[in-house]
Amino acid sequence: MAQSLGAGLARAGFGFVYGAGDLGLMGLAAQAAKAAGGRVTGVIPRHLWDGERSACDSRSLIVTETMHERKMLMFGNSQAIAALPGGPGTLDELIEVMTWRQLGLHDRPIVLVNPAGYWDPFMRLLDHIADQGFCDADFRDYATLVETADEAVELLSEAFPARI
Repeated sequence: MAQSLGAGLARAGFGFVYGAGDLGLMGLAAQAAKAAGGRVTGVIPRHLWDGERSACDSRSLIVTETMHERKMLMFGNSQAIAALPGGPGTLDELIEVMTWRQLGLHDRPIVLVNPAGYWDPFMRLLDHIADQGFCDADFRDYATLVETADEAVELLSEAFPARI
């Protein structure tokens, strides 16, 4: 699935911006995007540089001083956000971009690739937060769930019909 997402985005003409490590699903997606001829940009904080390799060459790798700078540069170089199943780092970045959207700082698509219902508990948590009055019910609608990488690429292709 990760490889399908990376390769599919590259074939559709999208660039791929990610956290620069070759660990995990996003590393696999980045490697597949690069292998499919896509433009891949990695952004990694200096403190992770020694522990994580990168599919990026030095021309497409940005080394930052902090995690906050990393997230801002990743966001600033992206037109949309796609999340595969992931852990605490993925959740951190996802909640942050959803909150930025709630605050009116962007209106970029946020796509969650949801194989076997991976993101369903997260969406139920958002419903619970809204039910308790801590956010509007439409907060969950900032993210669109899709089951497959192909659906994610199709959704983004519809949102951005003209690409380089």
